[in-house]
This record gives sequence, structure tokens and C-alpha cells, in this order.
Amino acid sequence: MSDPIAEQSPFPMQAEGLRAFLLGQELMRADEQARVLPLTGGVSSDIWRVDLPGRTLCVKRALSKLKVSANWQAPVNRNAYEWAWLQFAAQHFPANVPRLLAHDPVAGLFAMEFLAPESHPVWKEQLLAGNVVPATARSVGHVLGRLHAESAGRADIAATFDSDRNFHSLRLEPYLLATAASHPEAAKALIALAERTAQTHLALIHGDISPKNILVGPDGPVFLDAECACYGDPAFDVSFCLNHLLLKCIVRPRQSQALRAAFDELRNAYFININWEPVIDLERRAASLLPGLLLARSDGKSPVEYLTRDEDRAMLRSVALPLLRTPVTSLAEVADAWFSAVVR
Repeated sequence: MSDPIAEQSPFPMQAEGLRAFLLGQELMRADEQARVLPLTGGVSSDIWRVDLPGRTLCVKRALSKLKVSANWQAPVNRNAYEWAWLQFAAQHFPANVPRLLAHDPVAGLFAMEFLAPESHPVWKEQLLAGNVVPATARSVGHVLGRLHAESAGRADIAATFDSDRNFHSLRLEPYLLATAASHPEAAKALIALAERTAQTHLALIHGDISPKNILVGPDGPVFLDAECACYGDPAFDVSFCLNHLLLKCIVRPRQSQALRAAFDELRNAYFININWEPVIDLERRAASLLPGLLLARSDGKSPVEYLTRDEDRAMLRSVALPLLRTPVTSLAEVADAWFSAVVR
């Protein structure tokens, strides 16, 4: 029998095993024609849009070697942890994650609904286009805070997400530790941040709260790509997302005021939901972590693609390195230092 997916996919070799998954999960009938389109935007997985008669879905498979220039290896079982995170989020905030369809943990594949960009644009694309809406950041902060609060102090969730090794491979090593190797003068501070983050287990975190992984839907933000999910430090999620709002000033300096407003809105909406520890403790960790993540997007294994000019990298380092040497205690202090350097 001919393979209708392989016949119509522009990248048939990439779709190996996909037809068997769709048939085995009863997402497709054997007599149906399918069109498979690889989706872009991520470096850690193969993602396909699958068009079937009268319906469209999205299928994802984790890669063992990420699609970056550096040699970045990661365990493929993160696909199962991502599925589990999406399930958890769907229990509490079904409007803020895609509808889940099927999962094959052995094959490392799962299927979910496809959300069209016409109704669910990617937040990163909006920001890069200069369309900065602080209310979107507020919604992201609110839902993220609620998700952390729902999972904080839950031994059962901590046992399910025993994925510290994945988090080390996907976040701590390529971001903080790789950057430490590039900056000996800041290595002690960066290694300490990595160790503290690895040892902090307070709530279920997504691990990749980035605008590229957030769709702006009619019912609020929709979170994607939870491959880095683990039971860890919620301060990491907050800092990781706020970092991207700072970085967007590099390509959209005229939107700096709106980006600062978005930064403040996300921070404030998130912090309202903290009920598992004193706010001052979480903010201190987030504020000390943020400069490390900022520097990592220039000099770690995953630099942002729009940081191309030497003068921009120099400006970033001029902000991040002093804050690593002498950490501040509030996110506002980090933002003040950043926006003072950006807006001259």
C-alpha cells in the first residue's frame, strides 16, 4: 500500500513513523489522503502540521540533537514530560493550552489540535513587528502564576516530574554553564546560579516560557513547547520570559516604553498569585537570575537570532556583567539598568 503522507509531504524522510502513529492512534483512516507540512520556529523537535479531510492537527517528536550550531544533546524522553505538563495545565486552564489528542511515549510522538495563526498569532512575531500590548504580558503573568500556585508543594507532581537531568541538559548547561565557560570573570556567579536553580524544587515549571512558545488567543495566552518541564524553581520561568521582553528592545528600540510597561505588567500579575513562599524571596532569586539569562542569549549555546551587531552584544554585556558581580534584589532594578542602557 502506498503511503499518502510520504507521497504528499515535501520532506517524506522526516515523516518516518508518522503514518503508523496516526493510524495506531485512530487519528487517520488507512484510505485517507494526508498532507504533511514541517513547521518552523523551534530547534529541539520535529513538528508537523497534518492536513486530513475536514480536520488539521499538529504532531511533535523530540530530537536527540538540537538544531543549533553548538553540539547540544538532550534526552528524547522530554516528549513525555511535555505531554504530562500539557495534561496538568489542561486540568486547570484548558483554554490556555492546545487540546490534546494522542500520545505514544515509546515512539516519542504526540498529537494536539492545530491552532491557526489567523486566530492565534505567535506572541514573538507580534513583539518583533512592534506590536507590544502590555495586557498580553499581564495575561501571561497571571496564568503562569496560577499554574505555579496549583502545583506548589505537591509531592505527587514532584514525583511525576523527576526530570532534573533534562532540565540540566536543556537549560542549565547550555545557558548558564556554557556562558560561564565564555566569561571566566563571571563564572563563579553563573555556576552558583545554576547550582541554586538545580537545588530549588518548589513548583512545576514550564522551563521555556518564551514569546515564541506563546500564542495570543481570543481567550488569553496559549502555552506550547513544555519540553523543559520539571519540578523546580518558579523564579526561572518568570526570569526566562521577562528576559525576552528586555531583549526585544534591541530590535524595537522605539517600543522600549511599551516593553517596559509589558515587563512591569507581567511581573505584577505573576506576583499577585504567589502563595507558596514570601514574594521577596522569589523576586530576589528572579532578579539575580535574570542577568545570567540575559548574558546567555548572547554568549551561551542558544543566542537569539536578532543579536547580530557587536555594539548590541557589548551593550548587553555592559548591563549583565555588573549585575552578576553585584546582584540586586528586585526585578525593577534589573529593568532600570537595562532600559537606561537601551534608551540614550
